[in-house]
Amino acid sequence: MATLQPTNNLVTPLLTDLYQITMAYAYWKTGQHTKKAHFELFFRKNPFGGSYTLFAGLDEVLKFLSSFRFSQDDIEYLRNTTALCHCEPAFFDDYLANLDCSEVIVHAMKEGSMVFPRVPLITVTAPLGIGNLIETTMLTLVNYPSLVATNASRMVVAARGQFWEQTAGASLPRSMTPPESPRAGALSCAKPRKSMQLSEGGPSDFTRRKPKCVEFGLRRAQGPDGGFSASKYSHVGGFHATSNVLAGKLLNLPIGGTHAHSFVMSYTSLDLVQDAKVQRVDNGEMVLLLPLVRKYQAELEWHDTNEGEMAAFIGYASSFPNSCLCLIDTYDTLQSGLRNFILVALALNDLGHTPRGIRLDSGDLSYLSLECEYLFHEIGDRFNRSFFYDLDIVASNDINEAVLHSLNKQGHAITMFGIGTNLVTCQNQPALGCVYKLVEIDGEPRIKLSNDLDKVLIPGQKIAYRLFGEAGWPLLDYMAGIHEEAQPAVGERVLCRHPFIEQKRVAVIPSRVVKLHSLVFDGK
Repeated sequence: MATLQPTNNLVTPLLTDLYQITMAYAYWKTGQHTKKAHFELFFRKNPFGGSYTLFAGLDEVLKFLSSFRFSQDDIEYLRNTTALCHCEPAFFDDYLANLDCSEVIVHAMKEGSMVFPRVPLITVTAPLGIGNLIETTMLTLVNYPSLVATNASRMVVAARGQFWEQTAGASLPRSMTPPESPRAGALSCAKPRKSMQLSEGGPSDFTRRKPKCVEFGLRRAQGPDGGFSASKYSHVGGFHATSNVLAGKLLNLPIGGTHAHSFVMSYTSLDLVQDAKVQRVDNGEMVLLLPLVRKYQAELEWHDTNEGEMAAFIGYASSFPNSCLCLIDTYDTLQSGLRNFILVALALNDLGHTPRGIRLDSGDLSYLSLECEYLFHEIGDRFNRSFFYDLDIVASNDINEAVLHSLNKQGHAITMFGIGTNLVTCQNQPALGCVYKLVEIDGEPRIKLSNDLDKVLIPGQKIAYRLFGEAGWPLLDYMAGIHEEAQPAVGERVLCRHPFIEQKRVAVIPSRVVKLHSLVFDGK
Protein backbone atom coordinates (compact mmCIF):
# COMPACT_ATOMS: atom_id res chain seq x y z
CA MET A 1 0.00 0.00 0.00
CA ALA A 2 1.33 3.43 -0.95
CA THR A 3 2.20 5.74 1.91
CA LEU A 4 -0.18 8.65 2.37
CA GLN A 5 1.50 11.94 1.59
CA PRO A 6 0.58 15.33 3.08
CA THR A 7 -1.35 17.62 0.74
CA ASN A 8 1.34 20.29 1.15
CA ASN A 9 4.84 19.10 0.28
CA LEU A 10 6.27 21.50 2.88
CA VAL A 11 4.94 19.18 5.58
CA THR A 12 8.08 17.18 6.35
CA PRO A 13 10.03 16.44 9.55
CA LEU A 14 11.89 19.74 9.04
CA LEU A 15 8.65 21.72 9.35
CA THR A 16 9.35 22.11 13.04
CA ASP A 17 10.95 24.41 15.57
CA LEU A 18 14.67 24.05 16.13
CA TYR A 19 14.26 23.31 19.82
CA GLN A 20 12.38 20.09 19.00
CA ILE A 21 15.56 18.80 17.34
CA THR A 22 17.93 20.08 20.02
CA MET A 23 15.77 18.39 22.68
CA ALA A 24 15.74 15.20 20.62
CA TYR A 25 19.55 15.23 20.58
CA ALA A 26 19.70 15.72 24.34
CA TYR A 27 17.22 12.86 24.87
CA TRP A 28 19.28 10.64 22.57
CA LYS A 29 22.59 11.58 24.14
CA THR A 30 21.33 10.84 27.67
CA GLY A 31 19.46 7.68 26.68
CA GLN A 32 15.98 9.08 27.37
CA HIS A 33 14.69 8.94 23.79
CA THR A 34 13.24 5.42 24.04
CA LYS A 35 11.18 6.00 27.20
CA LYS A 36 7.45 5.51 26.70
CA ALA A 37 5.80 8.92 26.82
CA HIS A 38 2.22 10.15 26.60
CA PHE A 39 1.31 13.53 25.10
CA GLU A 40 -1.99 15.41 24.79
CA LEU A 41 -2.97 18.05 22.23
CA PHE A 42 -5.69 20.40 23.51
CA PHE A 43 -6.71 24.05 23.81
CA ARG A 44 -7.60 26.14 26.85
CA LYS A 45 -10.36 28.50 25.62
CA ASN A 46 -13.00 28.37 22.91
CA PRO A 47 -12.31 30.88 20.13
CA PHE A 48 -14.36 33.99 19.30
CA GLY A 49 -15.70 34.16 22.85
CA GLY A 50 -17.92 31.21 21.94
CA SER A 51 -19.08 28.04 23.61
CA TYR A 52 -17.69 25.39 21.28
CA THR A 53 -14.92 24.51 18.81
CA LEU A 54 -14.89 22.20 15.79
CA PHE A 55 -11.95 19.83 15.58
CA ALA A 56 -10.28 19.71 12.16
CA GLY A 57 -6.91 18.81 10.64
CA LEU A 58 -6.71 15.17 11.73
CA ASP A 59 -6.54 13.93 8.15
CA GLU A 60 -3.34 15.87 7.49
CA VAL A 61 -1.87 14.79 10.84
CA LEU A 62 -2.30 11.14 9.84
CA LYS A 63 -0.69 11.75 6.45
CA PHE A 64 2.24 13.45 8.17
CA LEU A 65 2.78 10.59 10.62
CA SER A 66 2.43 7.99 7.89
CA SER A 67 5.13 9.64 5.74
CA PHE A 68 7.50 10.81 8.50
CA ARG A 69 11.11 10.18 7.41
CA PHE A 70 14.15 12.45 7.33
CA SER A 71 15.66 12.52 3.85
CA GLN A 72 19.40 12.39 3.33
CA ASP A 73 19.30 16.06 2.30
CA ASP A 74 17.47 16.88 5.54
CA ILE A 75 20.12 15.12 7.58
CA GLU A 76 23.01 16.79 5.78
CA TYR A 77 21.40 20.18 6.30
CA LEU A 78 20.93 19.56 10.02
CA ARG A 79 24.47 18.22 10.39
CA ASN A 80 25.87 21.49 9.05
CA THR A 81 23.74 23.96 11.00
CA THR A 82 25.46 26.08 13.63
CA ALA A 83 23.20 24.71 16.35
CA LEU A 84 23.87 21.04 15.57
CA CYS A 85 27.28 20.86 13.87
CA HIS A 86 28.95 19.69 17.10
CA CYS A 87 26.54 16.75 17.60
CA GLU A 88 27.81 13.18 17.38
CA PRO A 89 27.55 11.67 13.87
CA ALA A 90 25.58 8.68 15.18
CA PHE A 91 22.67 10.97 16.07
CA PHE A 92 22.27 11.78 12.38
CA ASP A 93 23.40 8.53 10.76
CA ASP A 94 21.90 6.00 13.15
CA TYR A 95 19.01 7.75 14.89
CA LEU A 96 17.50 10.36 12.56
CA ALA A 97 18.24 8.40 9.37
CA ASN A 98 16.21 5.43 10.61
CA LEU A 99 13.50 7.28 12.52
CA ASP A 100 9.82 6.88 11.61
CA CYS A 101 6.47 6.73 13.40
CA SER A 102 6.16 2.94 13.53
CA GLU A 103 6.07 3.06 17.36
CA VAL A 104 3.62 5.95 17.56
CA ILE A 105 0.06 5.27 18.76
CA VAL A 106 -2.55 8.00 18.26
CA HIS A 107 -6.08 8.26 19.59
CA ALA A 108 -8.28 11.18 18.55
CA MET A 109 -11.75 12.60 18.46
CA LYS A 110 -13.67 12.43 15.21
CA GLU A 111 -12.76 15.06 12.66
CA GLY A 112 -15.45 17.73 12.52
CA SER A 113 -16.77 16.91 16.00
CA MET A 114 -17.66 19.54 18.59
CA VAL A 115 -14.94 19.84 21.22
CA PHE A 116 -14.31 21.82 24.37
CA PRO A 117 -11.39 23.25 26.36
CA ARG A 118 -8.96 20.96 28.19
CA VAL A 119 -10.35 17.76 26.69
CA PRO A 120 -7.60 16.31 24.46
CA LEU A 121 -8.29 16.41 20.74
CA ILE A 122 -5.44 14.00 20.09
CA THR A 123 -3.39 11.79 22.40
CA VAL A 124 0.00 10.40 21.38
CA THR A 125 1.79 7.47 22.99
CA ALA A 126 5.32 7.14 21.62
CA PRO A 127 9.01 6.93 22.50
CA LEU A 128 9.98 10.27 24.01
CA GLY A 129 12.28 11.24 21.14
CA ILE A 130 9.82 10.88 18.26
CA GLY A 131 6.87 12.07 20.38
CA ASN A 132 8.77 15.30 20.95
CA LEU A 133 9.82 15.73 17.29
CA ILE A 134 6.27 15.70 15.90
CA GLU A 135 4.90 18.38 18.25
CA THR A 136 5.20 21.56 16.20
CA THR A 137 4.01 20.01 12.96
CA MET A 138 0.96 18.49 14.61
CA LEU A 139 0.06 21.83 16.15
CA THR A 140 0.32 23.71 12.87
CA LEU A 141 -1.83 21.04 11.20
CA VAL A 142 -4.60 21.35 13.82
CA ASN A 143 -4.60 24.96 15.05
CA TYR A 144 -5.67 26.85 11.92
CA PRO A 145 -7.96 24.15 10.50
CA SER A 146 -9.90 23.95 13.78
CA LEU A 147 -10.04 27.74 14.03
CA VAL A 148 -11.33 28.31 10.49
CA ALA A 149 -13.79 25.39 10.70
CA THR A 150 -15.19 26.90 13.90
CA ASN A 151 -15.35 30.35 12.32
CA ALA A 152 -17.18 28.88 9.33
CA SER A 153 -19.62 27.04 11.55
CA ARG A 154 -20.45 30.19 13.49
CA MET A 155 -21.07 32.06 10.24
CA VAL A 156 -23.32 29.31 8.91
CA VAL A 157 -25.36 29.43 12.12
CA ALA A 158 -25.50 33.23 11.97
CA ALA A 159 -26.51 33.19 8.30
CA ARG A 160 -29.40 30.86 8.94
CA GLY A 161 -30.47 32.60 12.11
CA GLN A 162 -31.69 30.87 15.24
CA PHE A 163 -35.27 31.45 14.12
CA TRP A 164 -34.83 32.09 10.39
CA GLU A 165 -38.50 32.26 9.51
CA GLN A 166 -39.16 34.78 12.27
CA THR A 167 -36.12 36.98 11.77
CA ALA A 168 -35.59 37.23 8.01
CA GLY A 169 -37.74 38.68 5.27
CA ALA A 170 -40.48 36.24 4.27
CA SER A 171 -42.26 35.84 0.95
CA LEU A 172 -46.00 36.25 0.75
CA PRO A 173 -47.84 33.20 -0.57
CA ARG A 174 -49.07 34.09 -4.04
CA SER A 175 -52.67 33.48 -2.97
CA MET A 176 -52.30 36.33 -0.46
CA THR A 177 -50.68 38.79 -2.87
CA PRO A 178 -52.75 41.92 -3.65
CA PRO A 179 -53.55 42.77 -7.29
CA GLU A 180 -50.88 43.99 -9.66
CA SER A 181 -49.95 47.63 -9.59
CA PRO A 182 -51.07 49.46 -12.75
CA ARG A 183 -47.56 50.04 -14.06
CA ALA A 184 -44.87 47.40 -13.66
CA GLY A 185 -42.19 49.71 -15.01
CA ALA A 186 -41.88 51.38 -11.62
CA LEU A 187 -40.84 49.84 -8.32
CA SER A 188 -44.22 49.84 -6.70
CA CYS A 189 -45.00 49.56 -2.99
CA ALA A 190 -48.65 48.59 -3.55
CA LYS A 191 -47.96 45.16 -2.04
CA PRO A 192 -47.08 44.78 1.64
CA ARG A 193 -43.32 44.71 2.13
CA LYS A 194 -41.77 41.45 3.23
CA SER A 195 -39.94 43.17 6.09
CA MET A 196 -43.24 44.67 7.29
CA GLN A 197 -44.84 41.26 7.29
CA LEU A 198 -42.34 40.16 9.92
CA SER A 199 -42.21 43.26 12.06
CA GLU A 200 -45.99 43.44 12.17
CA GLY A 201 -46.51 39.76 12.80
CA GLY A 202 -47.89 38.95 9.37
CA PRO A 203 -47.71 35.56 7.62
CA SER A 204 -44.34 34.08 6.80
CA ASP A 205 -43.38 31.54 4.17
CA PHE A 206 -41.88 28.56 6.01
CA THR A 207 -40.69 27.04 2.74
CA ARG A 208 -38.15 29.83 2.23
CA ARG A 209 -34.68 28.41 1.70
CA LYS A 210 -32.22 28.89 4.50
CA PRO A 211 -29.22 30.86 3.17
CA LYS A 212 -26.10 28.95 2.18
CA CYS A 213 -22.53 30.16 2.59
CA VAL A 214 -19.81 30.05 -0.09
CA GLU A 215 -16.13 30.65 0.66
CA PHE A 216 -14.63 33.50 -1.41
CA GLY A 217 -11.40 34.06 0.54
CA LEU A 218 -8.51 32.84 -1.62
CA ARG A 219 -7.32 36.30 -2.71
CA ARG A 220 -7.32 37.60 0.88
CA ALA A 221 -5.85 34.57 2.66
CA GLN A 222 -2.38 34.35 4.17
CA GLY A 223 -0.71 32.80 1.14
CA PRO A 224 -1.65 29.82 -1.03
CA ASP A 225 -1.65 27.31 1.81
CA GLY A 226 -3.83 29.53 3.99
CA GLY A 227 -6.24 29.93 1.11
CA PHE A 228 -6.36 26.20 0.34
CA SER A 229 -6.77 25.26 4.01
CA ALA A 230 -9.58 27.79 4.41
CA SER A 231 -11.40 26.32 1.41
CA LYS A 232 -11.02 22.82 2.80
CA TYR A 233 -11.93 23.39 6.42
CA SER A 234 -14.70 25.93 5.87
CA HIS A 235 -16.44 23.00 4.19
CA VAL A 236 -16.04 21.06 7.44
CA GLY A 237 -17.70 24.01 9.16
CA GLY A 238 -20.74 23.82 6.89
CA PHE A 239 -19.93 26.05 3.91
CA HIS A 240 -21.66 24.87 0.77
CA ALA A 241 -18.98 25.60 -1.85
CA THR A 242 -15.76 27.48 -2.60
CA SER A 243 -14.53 29.77 -5.36
CA ASN A 244 -11.11 28.07 -5.15
CA VAL A 245 -10.81 25.92 -8.27
CA LEU A 246 -7.75 23.98 -7.07
CA ALA A 247 -9.55 23.05 -3.84
CA GLY A 248 -12.45 21.89 -5.97
CA LYS A 249 -10.19 19.64 -8.01
CA LEU A 250 -8.09 18.16 -5.20
CA LEU A 251 -10.85 17.85 -2.60
CA ASN A 252 -13.86 17.22 -4.86
CA LEU A 253 -15.61 20.26 -3.39
CA PRO A 254 -18.43 22.13 -5.15
CA ILE A 255 -17.09 25.30 -6.77
CA GLY A 256 -19.03 28.45 -7.47
CA GLY A 257 -18.63 31.96 -8.81
CA THR A 258 -19.99 34.48 -11.28
CA HIS A 259 -18.16 37.49 -12.71
CA ALA A 260 -16.48 40.65 -11.47
CA HIS A 261 -17.25 44.33 -11.88
CA SER A 262 -14.43 44.46 -14.43
CA PHE A 263 -16.42 42.13 -16.68
CA VAL A 264 -19.34 44.56 -16.70
CA MET A 265 -17.06 47.58 -17.13
CA SER A 266 -15.35 46.01 -20.14
CA TYR A 267 -18.57 46.19 -22.20
CA THR A 268 -19.45 49.67 -23.46
CA SER A 269 -21.92 49.09 -26.29
CA LEU A 270 -24.65 46.70 -27.35
CA ASP A 271 -22.82 46.42 -30.68
CA LEU A 272 -20.44 44.05 -28.91
CA VAL A 273 -23.20 41.48 -28.43
CA GLN A 274 -25.42 42.04 -31.46
CA ASP A 275 -24.45 38.60 -32.74
CA ALA A 276 -24.74 36.80 -29.37
CA LYS A 277 -26.95 33.73 -29.76
CA VAL A 278 -28.45 31.15 -27.43
CA GLN A 279 -29.73 27.74 -28.45
CA ARG A 280 -33.47 27.25 -28.05
CA VAL A 281 -34.06 24.20 -25.84
CA ASP A 282 -37.09 22.79 -27.65
CA ASN A 283 -35.76 22.68 -31.23
CA GLY A 284 -32.05 23.51 -31.06
CA GLU A 285 -32.40 26.71 -33.09
CA MET A 286 -29.76 29.40 -32.41
CA VAL A 287 -31.57 32.64 -31.56
CA LEU A 288 -30.22 36.18 -31.21
CA LEU A 289 -30.61 37.29 -27.62
CA LEU A 290 -30.51 41.09 -28.05
CA PRO A 291 -33.83 41.45 -29.92
CA LEU A 292 -35.63 39.49 -27.20
CA VAL A 293 -34.08 41.68 -24.53
CA ARG A 294 -35.09 44.81 -26.44
CA LYS A 295 -38.66 43.53 -26.75
CA TYR A 296 -39.03 43.23 -22.98
CA GLN A 297 -37.27 46.55 -22.45
CA ALA A 298 -39.91 48.25 -24.57
CA GLU A 299 -42.77 46.38 -22.91
CA LEU A 300 -41.60 47.32 -19.40
CA GLU A 301 -40.60 50.84 -20.44
CA TRP A 302 -37.17 50.48 -18.86
CA HIS A 303 -35.31 52.74 -21.29
CA ASP A 304 -32.76 54.27 -18.92
CA THR A 305 -30.67 51.23 -17.98
CA ASN A 306 -26.95 51.21 -18.72
CA GLU A 307 -26.39 49.68 -22.17
CA GLY A 308 -22.84 48.59 -21.46
CA GLU A 309 -24.10 46.65 -18.45
CA MET A 310 -26.89 45.16 -20.52
CA ALA A 311 -24.32 44.06 -23.09
CA ALA A 312 -22.24 42.43 -20.39
CA PHE A 313 -25.23 40.50 -19.08
CA ILE A 314 -26.16 39.38 -22.60
CA GLY A 315 -22.58 38.27 -23.19
CA TYR A 316 -22.53 36.31 -19.96
CA ALA A 317 -25.99 34.83 -20.53
CA SER A 318 -25.07 33.65 -24.01
CA SER A 319 -22.02 31.91 -22.53
CA PHE A 320 -23.81 30.40 -19.51
CA PRO A 321 -27.52 30.24 -20.35
CA ASN A 322 -28.32 27.63 -17.68
CA SER A 323 -26.33 29.18 -14.85
CA CYS A 324 -26.56 32.91 -15.47
CA LEU A 325 -25.95 34.83 -12.23
CA CYS A 326 -25.12 38.50 -12.68
CA LEU A 327 -23.40 41.08 -10.48
CA ILE A 328 -25.83 44.00 -10.57
CA ASP A 329 -24.22 46.83 -8.55
CA THR A 330 -21.59 48.16 -10.98
CA TYR A 331 -23.56 51.31 -11.81
CA ASP A 332 -27.04 51.63 -10.29
CA THR A 333 -28.26 48.51 -8.50
CA LEU A 334 -32.02 49.02 -8.67
CA GLN A 335 -32.54 51.31 -11.66
CA SER A 336 -30.07 49.58 -13.98
CA GLY A 337 -28.47 46.34 -12.77
CA LEU A 338 -31.60 44.67 -11.45
CA ARG A 339 -33.67 45.70 -14.45
CA ASN A 340 -31.05 44.63 -16.97
CA PHE A 341 -30.87 41.22 -15.33
CA ILE A 342 -34.63 40.81 -15.44
CA LEU A 343 -34.72 41.68 -19.15
CA VAL A 344 -32.02 39.12 -19.93
CA ALA A 345 -33.68 36.55 -17.65
CA LEU A 346 -36.99 36.86 -19.47
CA ALA A 347 -35.25 36.48 -22.83
CA LEU A 348 -33.36 33.39 -21.65
CA ASN A 349 -36.53 31.84 -20.31
CA ASP A 350 -38.27 32.39 -23.65
CA LEU A 351 -35.66 30.03 -25.08
CA GLY A 352 -36.22 27.40 -22.40
CA HIS A 353 -33.38 28.30 -20.04
CA THR A 354 -33.61 29.13 -16.35
CA PRO A 355 -31.30 31.87 -15.06
CA ARG A 356 -29.69 31.49 -11.66
CA GLY A 357 -29.92 34.89 -9.96
CA ILE A 358 -28.02 38.02 -8.96
CA ARG A 359 -25.18 39.11 -6.69
CA LEU A 360 -25.03 42.24 -4.53
CA ASP A 361 -21.56 43.44 -3.52
CA SER A 362 -22.26 46.85 -1.99
CA GLY A 363 -24.86 49.02 -0.35
CA ASP A 364 -27.58 48.24 2.17
CA LEU A 365 -27.85 44.50 1.64
CA SER A 366 -31.08 44.17 3.64
CA TYR A 367 -32.94 46.88 1.73
CA LEU A 368 -31.52 45.99 -1.69
CA SER A 369 -32.21 42.26 -1.35
CA LEU A 370 -35.82 42.91 -0.36
CA GLU A 371 -36.29 45.35 -3.25
CA CYS A 372 -34.85 42.78 -5.66
CA GLU A 373 -37.04 39.99 -4.36
CA TYR A 374 -40.09 42.23 -4.47
CA LEU A 375 -39.55 43.10 -8.12
CA PHE A 376 -38.78 39.46 -8.98
CA HIS A 377 -42.15 38.45 -7.59
CA GLU A 378 -43.91 41.31 -9.34
CA ILE A 379 -42.37 40.33 -12.69
CA GLY A 380 -43.03 36.65 -12.02
CA ASP A 381 -46.72 37.36 -11.50
CA ARG A 382 -47.02 39.71 -14.46
CA PHE A 383 -45.43 37.33 -16.96
CA ASN A 384 -46.43 34.09 -15.24
CA ARG A 385 -42.79 33.01 -14.81
CA SER A 386 -42.50 30.93 -11.65
CA PHE A 387 -38.67 30.79 -11.79
CA PHE A 388 -38.56 34.37 -10.49
CA TYR A 389 -39.64 32.99 -7.10
CA ASP A 390 -36.61 30.70 -6.99
CA LEU A 391 -33.80 33.03 -8.08
CA ASP A 392 -30.75 33.25 -5.85
CA ILE A 393 -29.86 36.58 -4.29
CA VAL A 394 -26.19 36.33 -3.38
CA ALA A 395 -24.58 38.90 -1.09
CA SER A 396 -20.89 39.60 -0.52
CA ASN A 397 -19.00 42.75 0.62
CA ASP A 398 -16.93 42.22 3.80
CA ILE A 399 -19.49 40.04 5.51
CA ASN A 400 -18.71 38.82 9.01
CA GLU A 401 -20.64 37.21 11.84
CA ALA A 402 -21.88 40.54 13.21
CA VAL A 403 -23.17 41.59 9.77
CA LEU A 404 -25.06 38.30 9.45
CA HIS A 405 -26.76 38.76 12.81
CA SER A 406 -27.62 42.34 11.89
CA LEU A 407 -29.17 41.28 8.59
CA ASN A 408 -31.35 38.75 10.39
CA LYS A 409 -32.62 41.45 12.73
CA GLN A 410 -33.36 43.83 9.85
CA GLY A 411 -34.92 41.23 7.57
CA HIS A 412 -33.56 40.33 4.14
CA ALA A 413 -34.14 38.14 1.09
CA ILE A 414 -30.59 36.83 0.64
CA THR A 415 -30.32 33.14 -0.26
CA MET A 416 -26.54 32.84 -0.34
CA PHE A 417 -23.60 34.64 1.27
CA GLY A 418 -20.17 34.87 -0.35
CA ILE A 419 -17.74 35.31 2.55
CA GLY A 420 -14.01 35.84 2.13
CA THR A 421 -11.72 38.06 4.17
CA ASN A 422 -13.38 37.74 7.55
CA LEU A 423 -13.68 33.98 7.20
CA VAL A 424 -10.18 33.04 6.09
CA THR A 425 -8.33 35.57 8.26
CA CYS A 426 -10.48 34.75 11.30
CA GLN A 427 -10.92 38.46 11.91
CA ASN A 428 -12.11 38.22 15.52
CA GLN A 429 -9.34 35.85 16.72
CA PRO A 430 -6.19 35.06 14.74
CA ALA A 431 -5.16 31.84 16.54
CA LEU A 432 -6.78 29.00 18.46
CA GLY A 433 -3.92 28.34 20.87
CA CYS A 434 -3.72 24.55 20.86
CA VAL A 435 -0.86 23.14 22.93
CA TYR A 436 0.88 19.76 22.99
CA LYS A 437 1.92 18.66 26.44
CA LEU A 438 3.78 15.75 28.01
CA VAL A 439 1.57 14.23 30.73
CA GLU A 440 3.24 10.89 31.49
CA ILE A 441 6.56 9.01 31.12
CA ASP A 442 6.89 5.29 31.76
CA GLY A 443 3.57 5.25 33.59
CA GLU A 444 4.45 8.15 35.91
CA PRO A 445 2.30 11.31 35.57
CA ARG A 446 4.01 14.62 34.81
CA ILE A 447 2.69 18.05 35.74
CA LYS A 448 3.59 21.61 34.81
CA LEU A 449 2.94 24.19 37.55
CA SER A 450 2.39 27.87 36.94
CA ASN A 451 1.32 31.05 38.66
CA ASP A 452 -1.16 31.31 35.80
CA LEU A 453 -3.84 28.80 36.74
CA ASP A 454 -4.87 28.34 33.10
CA LYS A 455 -1.41 26.94 32.34
CA VAL A 456 -1.35 24.33 35.08
CA LEU A 457 -1.31 20.90 33.47
CA ILE A 458 -3.71 18.08 34.37
CA PRO A 459 -1.24 15.18 34.73
CA GLY A 460 -1.48 11.58 33.60
CA GLN A 461 -3.31 9.65 30.89
CA LYS A 462 -7.06 10.18 30.82
CA ILE A 463 -10.20 8.76 29.31
CA ALA A 464 -12.71 11.31 28.04
CA TYR A 465 -16.45 10.65 27.86
CA ARG A 466 -19.49 12.57 26.68
CA LEU A 467 -22.47 12.11 28.99
CA PHE A 468 -26.00 12.39 27.57
CA GLY A 469 -29.27 13.12 29.34
CA GLU A 470 -32.66 11.46 28.99
CA ALA A 471 -33.71 13.73 26.13
CA GLY A 472 -30.69 12.60 24.10
CA TRP A 473 -28.81 15.91 24.40
CA PRO A 474 -25.17 15.92 25.58
CA LEU A 475 -24.81 17.22 29.12
CA LEU A 476 -21.05 17.54 29.55
CA ASP A 477 -17.66 16.02 28.79
CA TYR A 478 -16.09 14.08 31.64
CA MET A 479 -12.43 13.12 32.07
CA ALA A 480 -11.17 10.37 34.38
CA GLY A 481 -7.70 9.01 34.98
CA ILE A 482 -7.03 5.91 32.91
CA HIS A 483 -6.31 3.87 36.04
CA GLU A 484 -9.32 5.07 38.05
CA GLU A 485 -11.63 2.21 38.98
CA ALA A 486 -14.81 4.29 38.88
CA GLN A 487 -15.67 5.15 35.28
CA PRO A 488 -19.04 6.69 34.31
CA ALA A 489 -21.83 4.24 33.49
CA VAL A 490 -25.38 4.52 32.21
CA GLY A 491 -27.92 5.02 34.99
CA GLU A 492 -25.34 5.61 37.69
CA ARG A 493 -24.85 8.92 39.47
CA VAL A 494 -21.61 10.68 38.52
CA LEU A 495 -20.23 13.59 40.53
CA CYS A 496 -18.37 15.86 38.08
CA ARG A 497 -15.87 18.40 39.39
CA HIS A 498 -14.23 21.33 37.64
CA PRO A 499 -10.47 20.61 37.55
CA PHE A 500 -9.46 24.04 38.88
CA ILE A 501 -12.51 25.59 40.56
CA GLU A 502 -13.47 23.50 43.57
CA GLN A 503 -16.88 25.14 43.97
CA LYS A 504 -17.97 24.10 40.48
CA ARG A 505 -19.45 20.62 40.58
CA VAL A 506 -22.55 18.86 39.32
CA ALA A 507 -24.05 15.40 39.74
CA VAL A 508 -25.60 13.75 36.69
CA ILE A 509 -27.15 10.39 35.87
CA PRO A 510 -26.33 9.76 32.21
CA SER A 511 -28.69 7.88 29.91
CA ARG A 512 -25.84 7.31 27.47
CA VAL A 513 -22.04 7.36 27.83
CA VAL A 514 -19.77 7.73 24.80
CA LYS A 515 -15.98 7.47 24.75
CA LEU A 516 -14.63 10.42 22.81
CA HIS A 517 -11.35 8.99 21.50
CA SER A 518 -10.70 6.12 19.15
CA LEU A 519 -7.53 4.60 17.71
CA VAL A 520 -6.63 6.40 14.46
CA PHE A 521 -2.95 5.51 14.00
CA ASP A 522 -1.01 2.49 15.24
CA GLY A 523 2.33 3.01 13.55
CA LYS A 524 1.13 2.15 10.05
